[in-house]
Amino acid sequence: MRSEVQAFFAAGPLPNWDASEEEISKRERQLALIPQPVTPEEATALASCFGPDDCYGLAWTLVHLIETAPGPLPRIPQAQPDAGAWQRTLSARWGGGEPTT
Repeated sequence: MRSEVQAFFAAGPLPNWDASEEEISKRERQLALIPQPVTPEEATALASCFGPDDCYGLAWTLVHLIETAPGPLPRIPQAQPDAGAWQRTLSARWGGGEPTT
């Protein structure tokens, strides 16, 4: 895995909407530094970085980054019942759940 992906993954899940501006900006910068396309291995690691909400749109940015991985993607963690729309959408696109409306 490339260092940019490792750094994002090591920082843990995206924060929720009440995180400080500094924390949200830090994660946004980390996400922007990840070169595209990501590898299937990187996509799998990134799929575990969703937080409890959309983090002011960063979760959707993460979905789009994950979807740059080529070919069939390895299995991702099943979206939890309380997962946000972004995680359910990603899970459905990878064959792990129902699409959202």
